[in-house]
Amino acid sequence: MLFAKREKFSTQGKEMANRSDIKAHMRMEERYETLSLIFEDKSKLTEEVMTAIEKIKEVTGMKPFIFEKISKDRDDLHGIYIEFHDDIHRVGGGFFTKLLQELKIDKCERDI
Repeated sequence: MLFAKREKFSTQGKEMANRSDIKAHMRMEERYETLSLIFEDKSKLTEEVMTAIEKIKEVTGMKPFIFEKISKDRDDLHGIYIEFHDDIHRVGGGFFTKLLQELKIDKCERDI
């Protein structure tokens, strides 16, 4: 079953303002979860996202599959994808929540 997840959460009692420069897309299927972070091709944003991922990997000890996808046709389609395969117990969701909090993204898009 494929479904979209749009969730608001807060950090330390303060609600975050959603960023407009990074769009988060969550997709979950049986034993599979992915979070895609889509933004314009800007090296500063890529560095910020990758630094946040490394930080959360250290904190959680989790090692998701991570890859980058860059559109050659459109500058606004640069993405970093974080995936958990064979995630029977859905522990990847905790990683995604921490990553979204670190990047100050308070909700995912509704299009998936």
